[in-house]
Amino acid sequence: MADSIMDGVRLLLITAGVAFFIIGSIGLIRFPDVYTRIHALTKADNLGLGLIVIGLLLGAGSLATSAKLVLIWLLTLVASASAGYLVARAARRRGVKPWQAKDTPPAKGDDTPPPQSGGH
Repeated sequence: MADSIMDGVRLLLITAGVAFFIIGSIGLIRFPDVYTRIHALTKADNLGLGLIVIGLLLGAGSLATSAKLVLIWLLTLVASASAGYLVARAARRRGVKPWQAKDTPPAKGDDTPPPQSGGH
């Protein structure tokens, strides 16, 4: 019985990790600018990989395997943070402005006027 509970926990963790990967990928497609896309990918993918690694650690047969899994996760965390920083820095140097809500065109059928800018 304990093995089936452990298998269920492992399955739950790995499934949650895969869900975070999918959510991060959707964020890459849906978010409006490079900065929010980087945020979606780095946060969701790091959490997703962490959940998957924890799920795999529960079934790891040896200390060496566990150490390798943790090392893979740590290296990925460093690489993801570094790549996100470099992409954001390159975008900033090229003058890419962060997205703001006023940049979005109104949705079809939306009769609300756009926000007014300027001092009144």
